[in-house]
Amino acid sequence: MIDETQLAESKAIHRRTGTTFYVATRLLPERVRHATYVLYAFFRVTDEIVDDPNGPPPEVQREELDRIREAALGRRETDDQVLAAFSELRERYGIPDEVVTEFVDAMATDITKRRYETYGELETYMGGSAAAVGEMMTAVMDPDDPETAQPHARALGEAFQLSNFLRDVGEDIVERDRIYLPQTTLDEHGVTTEQIERREMDEAFAAAVASELERTEERYREGVAGIKYLPDDCQFPVLLAAVLYADHHQLIRAHDYDVLSTTPELSTARKLSLLARTRWHWVWNKDPETVFAKVSTVPMPGAMRPDSGVGEPRPMG
Repeated sequence: MIDETQLAESKAIHRRTGTTFYVATRLLPERVRHATYVLYAFFRVTDEIVDDPNGPPPEVQREELDRIREAALGRRETDDQVLAAFSELRERYGIPDEVVTEFVDAMATDITKRRYETYGELETYMGGSAAAVGEMMTAVMDPDDPETAQPHARALGEAFQLSNFLRDVGEDIVERDRIYLPQTTLDEHGVTTEQIERREMDEAFAAAVASELERTEERYREGVAGIKYLPDDCQFPVLLAAVLYADHHQLIRAHDYDVLSTTPELSTARKLSLLARTRWHWVWNKDPETVFAKVSTVPMPGAMRPDSGVGEPRPMG
């Protein structure tokens, strides 16, 4: 059983490193919330091995990832609180070994890979770095029909990560020499990697980012469509997470797609506003797609514009 020390350490890591997702996590039922703290802490502990620009050489990073993998899969003893808690959680919820391996392998990709030629290449990477995360989250939520819920959860995990990639272009190139925009998209709009390395903003780069935003929003539509397959007490927190992550898109557009000189961040006031608006709509309509269409700026087919006020239900009395 996960003890209080393990839980406290996992929660502290989550609160410190995942401020957007932490807002939604706090609204999950306790049976899922505690498990989510552990999951997120495991993701961060593993990711930080390869994300530290002043970290150890590649061979040491690989050895460390191998150690993490073996401990997470329960194949070696560990005194690391997060890894021990994750290994127990993996057994309790039946998270497949191959999903854990898929995630760690994706982190290993970051050791040497800095550029992605096509979206297909990027999607392969996200299969472990993001989609596998969605699958693990689905496992701890324990829906009645996991086979139906999982593909949508994987799509939503990818959507979250794509939003982060677009938000962090400038940060990623400066701190990690990584570009997560597919080269084919850059070529289509006449943008060079050298331009991104120099952080030169122009209309061509704006067009490339706009194109990737549209692709990302398709992943949101697919992901949100599956929230209804989750347990009732998990649907609102997951929906709120989708609203919060997707809201970075309106910030990017408001900055004329300049993610080279700045990293758009949601303010605490904005997060609270989105929480209140999402909750208000959820009171009246428990359909995740409908609420997402009303609160999010992601275009939804056949939906009214966000918070248009047209046809809103009103309280009685």
